[in-house]
Amino acid sequence: MTEASRPPAPLVPSAWRLGWRQLMRDFRAGELRLLVVAVMLAVAALSAVGFFADRINGGLARDARQLLGGDAIVASDQPAPPAFAERARALGLAVATTASFPSMGRAPDEKGGATRLVSVKAVSDAYPLRGELRLNSGPDTPETGARRAPVRGKAWVDPALLDALGLKVGDPLLLGDASLAIEKVIAIEPDRGTGFSSFAPRVLINEADLPATGLIQPASRVGYRLAVAAPDPNRDRAVRQFVDWAEAHVKGNQLRGVRVESLETGRPEMRQTLDRAEKFLNLVALLAALLAAVAVGIASRDFATRHLDDCAMLRVLGLPQRTIALQYLTEFGLIGVLASVAGLVVGFAVHHVFVLLLAGLVKASLPPPSLWPALFGVGVGFTLLLGFGLPPVLQLARVPPLRVIRRDVGAMKPASLAVLAAGALGFAALLLGVSSDLKLGAIAVGGFAAAVAVFALLSWLALALLRRAVPEARAPRWLVLATRQLAARPAFAVLQVSALAVGLLALVLLALLRTDLIGSWRSATPKDAPNRFVINVQPAQADAFQQRLREAGVTRYDWYPMIRGRLVAINGRAVDPDAYADTRAQRLLDREFNLSHSPALPGHNTVEGGRWVPDEPNALSVESGLAETLGLKLGDRLRFDMAGETAEGRITSLRKVDWSSMRVNFFVLFPTTEMADAPVTYIAAYQAPKVAGFDNALARDFPNITSIDVSATIAQVQGVIDQVVRAVEFLFGFTLAAGLVVLFAAITATREARAREFAVMRALGASARLLAQVQRGELLGVGALAGVLASLAAIAVSWALARWVFEFSWNPAPWVPIAGGAAGALLALSAGWWGLREVLRRPVVQTLRQAAD
Repeated sequence: MTEASRPPAPLVPSAWRLGWRQLMRDFRAGELRLLVVAVMLAVAALSAVGFFADRINGGLARDARQLLGGDAIVASDQPAPPAFAERARALGLAVATTASFPSMGRAPDEKGGATRLVSVKAVSDAYPLRGELRLNSGPDTPETGARRAPVRGKAWVDPALLDALGLKVGDPLLLGDASLAIEKVIAIEPDRGTGFSSFAPRVLINEADLPATGLIQPASRVGYRLAVAAPDPNRDRAVRQFVDWAEAHVKGNQLRGVRVESLETGRPEMRQTLDRAEKFLNLVALLAALLAAVAVGIASRDFATRHLDDCAMLRVLGLPQRTIALQYLTEFGLIGVLASVAGLVVGFAVHHVFVLLLAGLVKASLPPPSLWPALFGVGVGFTLLLGFGLPPVLQLARVPPLRVIRRDVGAMKPASLAVLAAGALGFAALLLGVSSDLKLGAIAVGGFAAAVAVFALLSWLALALLRRAVPEARAPRWLVLATRQLAARPAFAVLQVSALAVGLLALVLLALLRTDLIGSWRSATPKDAPNRFVINVQPAQADAFQQRLREAGVTRYDWYPMIRGRLVAINGRAVDPDAYADTRAQRLLDREFNLSHSPALPGHNTVEGGRWVPDEPNALSVESGLAETLGLKLGDRLRFDMAGETAEGRITSLRKVDWSSMRVNFFVLFPTTEMADAPVTYIAAYQAPKVAGFDNALARDFPNITSIDVSATIAQVQGVIDQVVRAVEFLFGFTLAAGLVVLFAAITATREARAREFAVMRALGASARLLAQVQRGELLGVGALAGVLASLAAIAVSWALARWVFEFSWNPAPWVPIAGGAAGALLALSAGWWGLREVLRRPVVQTLRQAAD
């Protein structure tokens, strides 16, 4: 045969064209709907959190200098030695100084003579070096910026002080021996911080007016700050040189009570609050991604099962295995691009909602996000498809041509363990990376992995017992048929129950998070939290003070003796602060502690180690964080010097204290009824009664007390919690949608098998009503079993998250498994009605012909 007479080689279209055409056909037929929705939800949830966190971190990095008040700070309890300012100026840095302390401000007698605890801040003329003070002249007046200190003889105050003292702008304010005219009202003070004295209204004055007040005496407790700043961004090297020199100078000269703060230590309370919010959001995003992985796995296997016959015909027509594999690889690659891009668009829009919902946490405008969240979102989308969606689809390339005439060959096989393990490990690594908390990621991912294994095992055992549990002679006919349907295909039933349970696990976990974990967070600062702290109540005044509270209707209040004491010895050895490398430990040992005694353990404290024994002699209870910082343990002996009196005790218990609870807390407690020789005053914490003038009347009757109003702080904390909860609940919608996708995918995965079984039963005389009852019974049973299993697993995961991640006390409700079983049954029935309603309507002849083809 000559070259010219040979028949032409068969034209094999490119895999790209085949993949594109297959994508268009499957998309129009609705074959890819679940895959696209699942991938899009996962990418949207993770990228939304990623965009938000990226912008928050970028904003904090950009504005750290403003929040700190300078490029670096030297903080001390005495004026910083002149060498620090001299070194800064030698390096070309600007210098500003501040002195902060609590004091009592009062109105003139002709203005009522009211008094109020205030936080005085005396600043130099160069203040502020970074950031901008925002001032106004009273309510409903425009704000103006200020880059200077108040002029001599003038004061800038918080609006709360005007309300408390009945003053207005222009009136005099009495501070110690000085009278200062109120010139402006402070709207924003960027470097305010959150020290205890900062709870009181701020009074900002020029440091030149400080001597005239006579408020600073040799024993006064004052916080001094020396701020330095580079004149332009190119001088950052000079700031680093100053920080290195200052740290070496403090260490080399053993300067007590002096510490150097850089940008990384500015506003830690902001970072802590944002970290907590990000942790909640990450958990919800993790749940959405985990559910999306399950949905993708189920939907892709269902997709591959429906394409078995098509691929067998392509093999008969001569299409090579390699081309078929590339065709579906191309199709899934295009799906990944489209779904990931759509998810990124949705995630980018959603992160703007987070910014609005959490506007109270971030005052300044945020910089645009980087490309990293977008790249990570696309990576998650492709990992989902490649790790969980592609393995069953690639089996289509190995379908034998013989399937065209023999339908019993070439059926789908379970994916190899190596392929599944590789995909699961890759996806788990991504989730652990996005969680930003190893414990959070490990509990979420590990909990779901363990739950899947337990669900599969328990559902298999339940199916094994199912036939025996329903006797054919006495049970209704529909129940017997539903039972036999499940027992006849155990693999499908186990898969369905496991998938439903995973979807319900996330939904129940969300419900528990919303009602229990977030409720516990709210209860840390409840609506009835104390908003007044009163110190320096003398023993002779104790009965009269408590009687005054009861007369005003205050029945719930904290009341503890308070003793000032310095730790002088541990296990008989004198304490040396310089022996500790940790700066916090040095600061703690450098000052006096607030000690107390009580025979009863405070209700808001929990014992983590040892035992609390009332009135145990020579016993001590230490806060666990302090014990960790100072290296203390049970059995250690501590000696305190309390104004010349010595008290020594052995550590018999370690307590966990929630310092954000707005309750009276102590580092060290003596579990005894009284300490006769100790110099005691009393501290009270209560919610102020809504009685006009109560605070002023209390201050007049007990002039020596110091009353601290923390109402604004509590309102701010509760406002922040409300904002975070709204953001978390908003993201819950993604996880709820992902859970419903899993439910729908699990129910509809057996649609064709159900259609063939129902067609045979209808051909044998079963009525449509009976088959509807069988379907409802099967769905209710599977959903109830999955709901109970999911609820038990959700209780375990919620407990682990509460204990080790969010650090909340949490007790499971006994009704959760019952409610979970009922919700699972109803959701499975609803998903089955929507996804399987066409099965009962399909003509019997059509179904049997499709099965025979």
